[in-house]
Amino acid sequence: MEYFRITKDDLDGLKALQIGYKREIGEEPPTEENFESLSEAIQKGKIFFYGCADAGRLVACCSVTPTYSTFQYQTGGVFEDFYIVPEYRHKGIARQLVRFAYRESGVSSLTVGCADCDIQMYQSLGFSVPLGNLLAFEGQTEF
Repeated sequence: MEYFRITKDDLDGLKALQIGYKREIGEEPPTEENFESLSEAIQKGKIFFYGCADAGRLVACCSVTPTYSTFQYQTGGVFEDFYIVPEYRHKGIARQLVRFAYRESGVSSLTVGCADCDIQMYQSLGFSVPLGNLLAFEGQTEF
């Protein structure tokens, strides 16, 4: 297994994982416009993707979006887009990928928002400090 930072050159493999991830959680697959926006964000360093490949095939990914965090008053990172192709699960890839992404991203801490059913998994991967609840605001709500 090879762990590495995903670049625009790896976008086809990342697209396949993103489609699989969205399918698995019951969401619509990303559009070409979404992938163009994602490619631009990767190129500009707004988001970092990390992956695991087996014989040149991308089989797992995650992302870290850097942000300034008052949790430690340093650069922190939001951990997202965590997906492992089903036949590669339960082989230790998750733990290695989280550690690799943390090290390579250079952040002082990682936070993750997850569904209740995933809490135990993330805790087993080292996400152990509870920081309350994470909610998203899209700005489309009428006031």
